[in-house]
Amino acid sequence: MKLAVVGGGSTYTPELIDGFARLRDELPVTEIALVDPDPTRLGLVAGMARRMLEHAGHPARVVATASVEEGVAGADAVLLQLRVGGQTARNVDETLPLECGCVGQETTGAGGLAKALRTVPVVLDIAEKIRRHAPNAWIVDFTNPVGIVTRALIEAGHRAIGLCNVAIGLQRRFAAGLGVAPERISLGHFGLNHLTWVRSVSLDGVDVLPKTLQEPLGEKIAEAIGLPISLMRHLGVVPSYYLRYYYEHDTVVSEQRSKPSRAAEVAAMEATLLELYANPSVNTKPELLEKRGGAFYSEAAVALIASLLGDRGDAQVVNLRNDGTLPFLPDEAVIEVPATITANGASAVPVAPVEPLYAGLIAHVTAYETLALDAALHGGLRRVSDALLAHPLVGQASLADDLAQRLVEANRAHLPWATE
Repeated sequence: MKLAVVGGGSTYTPELIDGFARLRDELPVTEIALVDPDPTRLGLVAGMARRMLEHAGHPARVVATASVEEGVAGADAVLLQLRVGGQTARNVDETLPLECGCVGQETTGAGGLAKALRTVPVVLDIAEKIRRHAPNAWIVDFTNPVGIVTRALIEAGHRAIGLCNVAIGLQRRFAAGLGVAPERISLGHFGLNHLTWVRSVSLDGVDVLPKTLQEPLGEKIAEAIGLPISLMRHLGVVPSYYLRYYYEHDTVVSEQRSKPSRAAEVAAMEATLLELYANPSVNTKPELLEKRGGAFYSEAAVALIASLLGDRGDAQVVNLRNDGTLPFLPDEAVIEVPATITANGASAVPVAPVEPLYAGLIAHVTAYETLALDAALHGGLRRVSDALLAHPLVGQASLADDLAQRLVEANRAHLPWATE
């Protein structure tokens, strides 16, 4: 079994390798191709990956290459984990919107749009190379903004499923708090990528969420998410932590203005991680990687790939085409819900009717994502402004026009149409 990781020079990659090593019985990988255009990072990460696998007694071969064609050739699955523009571009995504009084976040709001503009064309180019050199491979997209990128891939006819670690993170948090094995917990998870709610937590088929919200565990989860437990008890649901950008917008903006960006923090972590990866005596996942983000990414990736290649038919939370699952959205929208995973792909598990309080915001953001994808595919300042005008975290004409000009100018090096 060959897997390819495009963006393999990411400091995330050892998290993935750790999962491959620990879960070898679930996913018997024999070759891992790491693809990245940065030879220095790629060399350090590939060396670290080889040491980790050797230390774990895992026989898989690690290949490092800058060539997408070479890396994906013959692969059974390809994971995409790109960051076009690196942490430098991310820092702009997180700080520029703050100048206009908007949330600065790399996947949500104006920053997420900027990332989509840079990323979608690059991902589609990579996907065409995958189609030519590994036509039967599944593309697992972990590249943000996952909903928009996955929709671009699906609409271009690729065998793609989007993956995020928010759902598995909540599942593991509930399981740990309840003192049970994770497989005994399933979530009533619904929405869009980075815009989701959990309205049931089933333990062996029994919903324990109402009780849990009244207990200390509920308070701990609220603290981790950054939303008041009183709000969660009132709603009777657990919002993902990305909902804080909507429910506590002004508070978040004030907080973000008072401290360094997350991009600055991550850049410092990455420098330290790369030093560790360069140390030939380091052969296990560093503790610092836990703070880098992407918790349980490897478990989610292994489970999804194992089910796609092994036709297991189990349920996992993924990003897939709506096709009527949420009837208030167009079929082509990409949603994040539990789905049955087989060799034929993902098929959404039926979702109970969504209450207006959530359906309204989901529909609003879906409209934005439609316009954002149009802007990413076709370019143009007007399209960028329209997408921002449609976004509930922007939504004012003069603000949308101002932000559009600023975002395009800041990302001109990554937007060929902006220099025409």
